Amino acid sequence: MQGLKRILTAFTLAVCLSSPGKAQQQCTNGFDLDRASGQCLDIDECRTIPEACRGDMVCVNQNGGYLCVPRTNPVYRSPYLNPYSNIYPPPPAPGPVPNYPTVTRPLMCRFGYQLDENNQCADIDECRYGYCQQLCANVPGSYSCTCNPGFTLNDDGRSCQDMNECTSQNPCTQTCVNTYGSFLCRCEPGYELEADGVNCSDMDECSFSEFLCQHECVNAPGSYYCICPSGYNLLDDSRSCQDINECENRNFTCTPQQTCFNIPGEYKCLDPVRCEDPYIQINENRCMCPAENAGCRDQPFTVLYRVMDMVSGRSVPSDIFQMQATTRYPGAYYIFQIKSGNEGREFYMRQTGPISATLVMTRPVKGPRTIQLDLEMITVNTVINFRGSSVIRLTIYVSQYSF
Repeated sequence: MQGLKRILTAFTLAVCLSSPGKAQQQCTNGFDLDRASGQCLDIDECRTIPEACRGDMVCVNQNGGYLCVPRTNPVYRSPYLNPYSNIYPPPPAPGPVPNYPTVTRPLMCRFGYQLDENNQCADIDECRYGYCQQLCANVPGSYSCTCNPGFTLNDDGRSCQDMNECTSQNPCTQTCVNTYGSFLCRCEPGYELEADGVNCSDMDECSFSEFLCQHECVNAPGSYYCICPSGYNLLDDSRSCQDINECENRNFTCTPQQTCFNIPGEYKCLDPVRCEDPYIQINENRCMCPAENAGCRDQPFTVLYRVMDMVSGRSVPSDIFQMQATTRYPGAYYIFQIKSGNEGREFYMRQTGPISATLVMTRPVKGPRTIQLDLEMITVNTVINFRGSSVIRLTIYVSQYSF
């Protein structure tokens, strides 16, 4: 009998109570008021109370309460005992085991799992649903997000943020430019990016073009500069060279008897003209052979000394000197020719008029070099049967450079 008491759970009858001053009805424990009918209806505790019975006990709903009974051979007293009697009636005769309803709880899966077709817990592949912004790795019951190179994972564990490599590690040797997910290296002027895309090496500007400097290009780290040979100054454009006129600057070593003659890059000290016998000196640069002197019979009547300068490698053909007769006689004509000094056939005389001709350079001449040409003008007069000549002894100083 004591065991039966432990098995049975008491139930109460529904009693509608009316509180003074209130028209609303209240129900006792185990019942709920149905507002539509105004009646107190039984609460099914076996449904509303989680795990109402534990162990090997089964919950059986009763009017106003519930019972926890064993699953096998349950013995319980009638729910309709006299509530005012403390004497229990004799137990009923054994009968068939009642078939109590079994309440099943829905199968719950842990986080990261779901029921498959066979009602088994299967891992959820979160990567299929785009849980990660960039890279996703599925693991049993969960997932892991990572980012592509150049990005870092945010605190939410899912989204990625661009990494500024220029501030975090600055892999470039010179200038670093951050880009979305990566970076670019740039080099300062005068440097070029190497094949590794990171390091910068000096750019040899002098090897790119021979026209950067008029004379000589000197490479420097990240730059270059031009230099001029001795006897020249570098102009403001930092590439062109200008001849220094030592004669004007009086920066020469000629004696007072000599004449300073400037040529590109240097100067010459010219000695005074000295006429050789049978010539006599007319002025500082002219010699004359007198007609009454028998030794002058086959010699030019006059020799005029001229000096000029010329840069090396001058373009050809080029007119470089002109000569002409100072007096024209009736019945006379003139022939111009190179008498001596043109062994290399670099020059010829082109007659430009009845009394004039031009010295033409036909081949480039490289310096430094000194060329002396005797340019002869032959005078022919058929009226008086006269033939004579005059010579210009032209000295050409060819400089070493083309500027």
